[in-house]
Amino acid sequence: MKILDLRSDTVTQPTLAMRQAMMEAEVGDDVYGDDPTVNELQRQAAERTGKEAALLVSSGTMGNLLGVMSQTRRGDEVILGARAHIMTHEAGHLAQICQCMSRTIDHPDDRIYPQDIRDAIRPDDIHEPPSSLLCLENALSNGTVVSLPLLRQDYETAKALGLKVHLDGARLFNAAVSLNVQISELAACADTVTFCLSKGLCAPVGAMLCGSCDFIAQARRDRKKLGGGLRQAGFLAAAGLLAMNQMSLRLAEDHEHARLLAAMLNELDGFDVDENRLDINMVFFTTQPPLDEQRLVRELRNQGILVNPPDHGVWRLVTHYGIERADLGRIAALFERCGKECR
Repeated sequence: MKILDLRSDTVTQPTLAMRQAMMEAEVGDDVYGDDPTVNELQRQAAERTGKEAALLVSSGTMGNLLGVMSQTRRGDEVILGARAHIMTHEAGHLAQICQCMSRTIDHPDDRIYPQDIRDAIRPDDIHEPPSSLLCLENALSNGTVVSLPLLRQDYETAKALGLKVHLDGARLFNAAVSLNVQISELAACADTVTFCLSKGLCAPVGAMLCGSCDFIAQARRDRKKLGGGLRQAGFLAAAGLLAMNQMSLRLAEDHEHARLLAAMLNELDGFDVDENRLDINMVFFTTQPPLDEQRLVRELRNQGILVNPPDHGVWRLVTHYGIERADLGRIAALFERCGKECR
């Protein structure tokens, strides 16, 4: 029985081509800066995002941590969305490690608008923490993407107010595909940007942090402080090159599968799909009571379908390289059958 894991696109497995490339990778010691495969990955990531330099880090969380840590001072205030990944799913590093205050913007659509930035920035007053950084996100964790015009407006507003801007682009390639733009156009709306090589791009480990040469030099030093100095990391970089240059080309397929699966689920009794959150490879839906949600998760697992339980009543399914078009009918049928059994 084929296991279909819909919990996240973090569960993707490296492709056979990646495994071969990892085995054959030319490596060196990256702390000395002499791993040729890492250097090539960093060069290409900088080129793709339109930035001066890039740094390979172990995860998107580390990339965001360095994005904040390397351009703020202790006691600074960071402006970001109330449900931004940095705020809610990165173990509180904003406070614990960066020692920054957070000033959150809470919109139902999770977007940040120019006036929000103007309203959130602190005056030059010794009683208040200085505002120094705006953190944006694209794609958003809610399954939607922020339009390029809005990103540009936010960036221009932030810069006019003297703020630096970091973009959490964990699924930056997904956002670019959805908007039909280049990732460099999105990255141009920030001073620094991070994107994951894992998730939908299928690399086993890693993310890229991109920005100016001076910023990356500081981030490299800060990465070392965190224990993130990499040695023979070319094995990982070899997979990252294929992730960035090949696997990014098939993301539209994941988006299409999400829309198809959403349509199938929406036809089932008791399932209500949020059709406004289908920009990328995620499907969000609610189920009508009575339903034993925990039992449904168990029953689906018994049938080879792995899902997370709902978060505050909302289910999320994520399509990726391991989910083929032919699998979608099986997924919907099992949700229907198991759903009936759990009522």
